[in-house]
Amino acid sequence: MQIAVDGREVSPSKTMGYKGMMLGDVPNLAMAFGYTNASWTLKADLTCEFVCRLLNHMDEQGYDQCTPLRSDPSITEEPFIDFSSSYVLRAIEHFPKQGSKKPWRLYQNYALDILTLRYGAIEDGTMRFSSTPRPSRPPSRSPCRGSGRGRDLSILLPRRLRRAARAAARLPRQLAALAPGARRARRPP
Repeated sequence: MQIAVDGREVSPSKTMGYKGMMLGDVPNLAMAFGYTNASWTLKADLTCEFVCRLLNHMDEQGYDQCTPLRSDPSITEEPFIDFSSSYVLRAIEHFPKQGSKKPWRLYQNYALDILTLRYGAIEDGTMRFSSTPRPSRPPSRSPCRGSGRGRDLSILLPRRLRRAARAAARLPRQLAALAPGARRARRPP
């Protein structure tokens, strides 16, 4: 996969991983990288929860872009993961780096990640948010909002993706309520 920002190609190996899921100075890109010392999906699930929280925050604040910026010069680069398997060692130079301090440090610790990703602040001083000014347009009827002439759907797509992310975040609770043995509120006769 090739990554480009403003026409400039970005090599992931030259970037630093933000919270183990985003690349420094690369806007609106998240990836899931699980634990090497526990269930892979534990970290992947926390990553998805954080991305949903991030998208919801962006939607609520009217932001179009989020970019993790490395502004602390005291942060040193370290290998993305400390794993001695030969298949990892053969490819480690292609991985992003991790930093010596949070939020650039990848701890491989579920308890710390719950605090950081599930309950930590979205606006942590490292993530930069921005909005793209849009030219004002006369109201038109879009095919996705009824009949009539269409308009550029690229403006609507991010908001639709954010709505889908919110719906996906609610899904585990809804499924848990339907699970066998789950407590259900009884309706009075």
